[in-house]
Amino acid sequence: MHPPTSTQMLARAKVNLCLHVTGKTADGYHLLDSLVVFPNVGDVISVTPADRLSLQIDGPFASGLSGSDNIVIDAAKTFENTRGAAIKLTKNLPVASGIGGGSSDAATTLHLLAAHWEVALPNAGKILALGADVPVCMLAKAQHMQGIGEVLAPVPDLPDFAILLVNPGVAIATKQVFSGLAEKMNAPMAAPKSIAGFERLCDYLKAQRNDLQSAAMQIEPEISHVIKALQRNTDCRMARMSGSGATCFGLFETLQQAQNAAEKINTSNPGWWVRSAMV
Repeated sequence: MHPPTSTQMLARAKVNLCLHVTGKTADGYHLLDSLVVFPNVGDVISVTPADRLSLQIDGPFASGLSGSDNIVIDAAKTFENTRGAAIKLTKNLPVASGIGGGSSDAATTLHLLAAHWEVALPNAGKILALGADVPVCMLAKAQHMQGIGEVLAPVPDLPDFAILLVNPGVAIATKQVFSGLAEKMNAPMAAPKSIAGFERLCDYLKAQRNDLQSAAMQIEPEISHVIKALQRNTDCRMARMSGSGATCFGLFETLQQAQNAAEKINTSNPGWWVRSAMV
């Protein structure tokens, strides 16, 4: 008898290269304007045939996560007829870190289970109900994200580049950061005339913002130390916080440059989570 077939997929980290908060809906959701990318680093989701639905969690950031109360299980239950499957989540990304780990886990689970059960994906409303970042994570490629996260458009001419992700080992609740936001009606992103080269992309992003960065720094001042550590690398063209933090990123033209910077930061700050990847 052949062993059960397991399929797996990388649930890529979601990085907000800029994030403008442009308003608030009547029901309390914040309106966003963001350029989102998905570097080649993330959690791993695998699915194996089983009679009942279950979730096993391992990996360096598994501690404290529940196998029963988890967005992965919530995603599985959005299908019309939930069936059996043994799902495994290898948690490589820090929890509550501003890089969409949970949303990407949910999106990847939806793709894997739709293929595994040979059924259609849940409708857009059910996907959005899982979380505002889940729709963009379903695409897992560069997008201009607006609305509460459901208005998506591809980003033409985005160059290849390397990114260095750094988290100081602290978790920040997204709701707490939004609550600390002084101004909720900010200017949207400028329309990029051209980002068809690395230098042009960096110049464009430097003129944009993450409107949540100041509020997050008030909650966790260590974020400023992370950004300064990234900026001290001469090959780092720009550094900023992603999402609601505390993960920050630096942009580099080549992966070797990002890896060199990662080595230096690891040496100086052995307790930080540091990963380099291509976008």
